[in-house]
Amino acid sequence: KIFVYIPFSRPFYIEPTNIVNVNDVIQRVSDHASAMNKRIHYYSRLTAPADKALIAPDHVVPAPEECYVYSPLGSAYKLQSYTEGYGKNTSLVTIFMIWNTMMGTSILSIPWGMKQAGFTTGMCVIMLMGILTLYCCYRVVKSRAMISSVDTTTWEYPDVCRYYFGSFGQWSSLLFSLVSLIGAMIVYWVLMSNFLFNTGKFIFNFIHHINDTDAVLSTNDSNPVICPSAGSGGHPDNGSMIFYANDTGLQQFEKWWNKSKTVPFYLIGLLLPLLNFKSPSFFSKFNILEIRFQFPQLTGVLTLAFFIHNCIITLLKNNKNQENNVRDLSIAYMLVTLTYLYIGVLVFASFPSPPLTKDCIEQNFLETFPSSDILSFIARIFLLFQMMTVYPLLGYLARVQLLGHVFGDIYPSIFHVLILNLIIVGAGVIMACFYPNIGGIIRYSGAACGLAFVFIYPSLTYIISLHQEDRLTWPKLIFHVFIIILGLANLIVQFFM
Repeated sequence: KIFVYIPFSRPFYIEPTNIVNVNDVIQRVSDHASAMNKRIHYYSRLTAPADKALIAPDHVVPAPEECYVYSPLGSAYKLQSYTEGYGKNTSLVTIFMIWNTMMGTSILSIPWGMKQAGFTTGMCVIMLMGILTLYCCYRVVKSRAMISSVDTTTWEYPDVCRYYFGSFGQWSSLLFSLVSLIGAMIVYWVLMSNFLFNTGKFIFNFIHHINDTDAVLSTNDSNPVICPSAGSGGHPDNGSMIFYANDTGLQQFEKWWNKSKTVPFYLIGLLLPLLNFKSPSFFSKFNILEIRFQFPQLTGVLTLAFFIHNCIITLLKNNKNQENNVRDLSIAYMLVTLTYLYIGVLVFASFPSPPLTKDCIEQNFLETFPSSDILSFIARIFLLFQMMTVYPLLGYLARVQLLGHVFGDIYPSIFHVLILNLIIVGAGVIMACFYPNIGGIIRYSGAACGLAFVFIYPSLTYIISLHQEDRLTWPKLIFHVFIIILGLANLIVQFFM
């Protein structure tokens, strides 16, 4: 069916007297209602969607339960009410949805962060960051309820920021939201380059019967892990393997299949065209038990790993039982925390040292497995496919947020979209070539976007709302100022580690 909407997605209203054949499963509309719809459809095309000149005032728009969605073929469907509290998701679905949303590429850097922090410190930091980010997320969920002067039913968190901080809150929330999106896209590009490189390397080695585990320090058991940083000054080796002088085929492979010099550019031809599609429907189809002073690197990673604050209100709107929101959110955070603890502890504790050292744990822990390992090859293939399908969607979200705010249109022209995509793709290529360290990228972008959405805005909005109601006390003020200071310290310390 082709459904017709008036501007800003308000369904066409059909007077009850114009509904005919009311006993049919698919209700029909009269000719009068059909003609009225055509006139409204015509008026909606006279101006741009962002122009409110021809939009019906809110007070004349019928209630949702009195609206129908009309098809040009003459059928009408009663619009279901989506009032908050009447969503279709059960608590179990909501919990797993939040859990799945938070689990992203950060999980690949958790073992490295655990190594940087130290085993005991790492476990403590993961649990403390889980509790702290959960509380800040709780403050985000409750932020709309603190505003009693206006109807906040349809508000998202940027609307709350705009209410308290004006245009500064709106644009700053946009900026930090873009930081998280573009940071994720850069991490994706680095990882896709890595996975594509290792996939090609596995195929080449398999065809030519090459075993590359002899080229780097590794264990000798049946499931070897390697130390790519050994012999490269502590940095991951971006080359493919050690070559022999007379092996021309191997040298040619190294020349055209290099992790940092060629592979990141190959992805451009595949992904850049996908970013320019106008409709989002295309995307949706598709060694120590002690404290180490590098533990702030783990807090930076965890800030992004636990980051869901900019969309948590949207996710919880569809919860069938709104009174369970806080409980479901807490359970989801507990599951995420346990998952990160499990991955971090398992990889750290099982890493064979000796003969290797814990410093061999890479920022992408899949790098500790050689390209010839079958299971890691399969994992890289699936992750590469998953990221290649998600990357265009992230680009679409960045386009919607930036171009929608700046130009009032999410697709001003192909030129605007192409320039934006070239900038984003260029940032990913540059980082993949010169700084392919996902742990560093995650902790910097996580600490930056988390400074606003996790630490500052939830605490400030709560302080201001309590002050307006004359309920602000010194303990609450000191506690939330302390959270803001922690967020600032978390960002600043990343540049000194």
